Amino acid sequence: MGHNHDHSSGGHNHTHNANKKALTISFILIAGFMVVEFIGGFLTNSLALLSDAGHMLSDAVALGLSLSALIFGARAATASKTYGYKRFEILAALLNGIVLIVLSIYIFHEAIGRLSEPPSVMGKGMIIISTIGLLINILVAWILYSQGSTKDNLNVRSAFLHVLGDLLGSVGAIIAAVLIIAFGWYIADPIASMIVSVLVLYSGWNVLKESVNILMEAKPRSVDSDKVMDILKSLDGVIEVHDLHIWMITSEFISMTVHLRVQPDADRDSILERAKYTIDKKFGIKHITIQTEGRELCTADDKCGFK
Repeated sequence: MGHNHDHSSGGHNHTHNANKKALTISFILIAGFMVVEFIGGFLTNSLALLSDAGHMLSDAVALGLSLSALIFGARAATASKTYGYKRFEILAALLNGIVLIVLSIYIFHEAIGRLSEPPSVMGKGMIIISTIGLLINILVAWILYSQGSTKDNLNVRSAFLHVLGDLLGSVGAIIAAVLIIAFGWYIADPIASMIVSVLVLYSGWNVLKESVNILMEAKPRSVDSDKVMDILKSLDGVIEVHDLHIWMITSEFISMTVHLRVQPDADRDSILERAKYTIDKKFGIKHITIQTEGRELCTADDKCGFK
């Protein structure tokens, strides 16, 4: 029986350090301005600013969680935690998604209460603060996008979506402030808050759905199981492919196990090497465990002739 296990981590440290740096800088910027926006929201009586500040609070929490997840996730594996603490990143993303959803519902509820009797709002102070907030959010979004792996790392992407939602919140607050200054439309403040809350809800739902998908050990969307089976079956010497499992430890860490029944006289080492190389090249899966079998083996449910 042949067995091969491969786990490549080339470039992982560079990506990890880049994500850590991007999240640290972003956390400092967001947490610092959050305090300013909370104070400004109370002084101007703007729900749009307060909701945006509340979103920035969730951003700060999200970035802090994401940063903690990267630090914990980098810890080495132990005898009891053979994959280490990598799943901490997904737990952080899950919590981020829940926070986004709860926050969006709260903002929407508060905005509805203000629609019937919108209170007066200090438009000039509101536009100054929201403009500064927009610039801060653009800077943080650029840092996360250019230096962090927002495409491959769910945890960094969830933090990035938090910031994008807050950026849209700042845009909404600016538009509302302009309408208040130009026309005295105080109702623009709760309307802007409602629009932002819907966008935040959408982002939160996507993050929540994907993190749950990973925790359920589902197959990544980028990998077609049928194509994997076809490729393995096409290898010289392979008779049958079964017990194929593909799942995600994190959004960047895909694992795969499979059993290959091969011809008795086949070069098993060659089959293992070709299978590993081909799957890595086609689908980018590096953590692969392959078991080769020279005959149809007895299942664990049977006694298999053993006493």
